[in-house]
Amino acid sequence: MAWQGIQGHDEVVEGFRRSLKHGRLASTFLFAGPEGVGKRTFAFKLAQTLLCQTQPAERLDPCGHCTGCVQVLARTHPDLLEVSRPKDRSMIPVELLIGSGERRMHEGLCHAISLKPFMGGRRIAIIDDADYLNEEGANCLLKTLEEPPPRSVMILIGTSAEKQLPTIRSRSQLIRFRPLDEETLAGLAVEEGLAGDIDQARRLARHAEGSLGRARELAEPALWSFRRQLLEQLSAPRLNSVALARSIAAFVDEAGKEAPARRARGRQLVRFALDYYRGLCTRASGVVEESDAELDRAIASGAQRSSLDGEAAAQCADRCLDALDHIDRNANQAAWLECWVDDLAQCSR
Repeated sequence: MAWQGIQGHDEVVEGFRRSLKHGRLASTFLFAGPEGVGKRTFAFKLAQTLLCQTQPAERLDPCGHCTGCVQVLARTHPDLLEVSRPKDRSMIPVELLIGSGERRMHEGLCHAISLKPFMGGRRIAIIDDADYLNEEGANCLLKTLEEPPPRSVMILIGTSAEKQLPTIRSRSQLIRFRPLDEETLAGLAVEEGLAGDIDQARRLARHAEGSLGRARELAEPALWSFRRQLLEQLSAPRLNSVALARSIAAFVDEAGKEAPARRARGRQLVRFALDYYRGLCTRASGVVEESDAELDRAIASGAQRSSLDGEAAAQCADRCLDALDHIDRNANQAAWLECWVDDLAQCSR
């Protein structure tokens, strides 16, 4: 049965239950796993467990009704601290960790977590987007990680341990969150109304790579309509980079004025292209894998009509991975898009 409505992470739950039962809860955790699998939800539910005023923490069963539980849910608990990357910044600002100007080292998360708990329990800090801690930011955390304040717990949330600097990895207990399996993800898609039936939900699950967050993004019908056009252009005998860049730019802009929405749409389109080039690589090696009918047709057509061999397809796949990294780092939309499409065209010649 899912813990507190969080599915797919029973092993993580049991690990925390054993630690709390034996009084061996670490002071710093690194939650690592794919985006959209429930790491952030789990972190706040764990905080609610540790700050619950009526239930012992070792039961891992917050009441949900006491003042502590309600305040955690509302993100207003005085002993719950949260830092995340601002939408308009490429990294977590150092000022959020140690303050700025004359208030440096007298405000920010590192100062706040050193204070005594206001409500007599613990101080809990959650650092979302830990992938976006630069070297200066990670070093700011060093003293707090080496000498954690009494009754404090710090949770860093990222996509992989490899993206964290050594100063973070070596001082954190790594908790790995696995991608959700397709059946679990399909069930969640139906529950949330992301798909009209189980077949549509399974299609979303196949392409979501174990991420409910990505399944939510993929639920947009217009995305699949454009995917068809994208695959047709990629599998053409000659890639028209100018026309492709224009059509992608227009579709990305239709996502709205907010940069996060445009980045999310751009990321999905690049991933669609990545699926195509990976399929070509697999076919070039003599293996034919079945995905969905539309993608399979595009791969078969591209293998026959385009000049891409296995090595060139691999180069295109690598270029897609670079584009995803550029999007995550808030690169200028026109810059990453035009360079990406142009490089795909160059590899296809």
